[in-house]
Amino acid sequence: MKNKNRAFKAVDILLLALTVLPLVAAMVIKILTAPPTEGIQITGAQIYFTIPMPIQDLIISEAQVNSALIVITILGLCLYLTHGVRAGVETKRQLLMEWVVEKVDGLVKENMGEFFMGFSPFIAAVLVLSALSSLMALLGLFPPTSDLNIVAGWAILVFILITHYKLKGGVGNYLKGFTEPIPILLPLNILGEVSTPISMAFRHYGNVMSGTVIAVLIAAALQGLSSLVLGWLPGFLGDIPFLQIGLPAVLSLYFDIFSSCMQAFIFAMLTMMNIAGGFPQELYEKRKLKKLSAK
Repeated sequence: MKNKNRAFKAVDILLLALTVLPLVAAMVIKILTAPPTEGIQITGAQIYFTIPMPIQDLIISEAQVNSALIVITILGLCLYLTHGVRAGVETKRQLLMEWVVEKVDGLVKENMGEFFMGFSPFIAAVLVLSALSSLMALLGLFPPTSDLNIVAGWAILVFILITHYKLKGGVGNYLKGFTEPIPILLPLNILGEVSTPISMAFRHYGNVMSGTVIAVLIAAALQGLSSLVLGWLPGFLGDIPFLQIGLPAVLSLYFDIFSSCMQAFIFAMLTMMNIAGGFPQELYEKRKLKKLSAK
């Protein structure tokens, strides 16, 4: 029994290491590759290297590496929380996972309906991936959600799902929808269809990136104001940016935590509403019954 408990704890430690080590690796890579800077600089993701490709070179950037590392972290976290979970035995982590599953199932059922209950794991993945990607800023790392390429990839995936479920009513019905309510609106309807992934990507990217920029600018302004107002203090006291103490931390609570989680929730909500809203369930049921009767 003791050997079994030791083996269980050893696996727990390995899974926790799988959760934490990717973040440590991201910080180490940041320290080793970050170029020396002077003053305040707001730049995009650092480009590590480029792979030559026939049509366009493939750029491997800080955003892509951090995004891959956060996926590994999520994998380790999921494996840790589900390790040892079995029927008839209640543990704290099991109760936590059951609560999470119930909340996500309720969110999907309320916004998408019974037909889309299988989307719960996908929506949970969107929420966790988006939130943790943005929260990487708390560790001084570049958040992948501050790179339009990363968020645009998510939006394109969602757009493919939206189109897939719209086609459930038939190709003819899908194309007919572009001419409603009157055919003259065809160009506007096409534009509205294409703008869905664009608006989702820019909304998420813009809010996360703008929060980062505002926080950096305010911190820089407070440093200059502190030097101007309190620079007369004797010795090293005049070099301490006293006005930077407190306020940047409060701003971080909003921009890095509250806003990040809020943007993840909004992206997940838009995903659910767009997929479920474009699904012609009545036409799908009719086509399904027609196929069954033909057999």
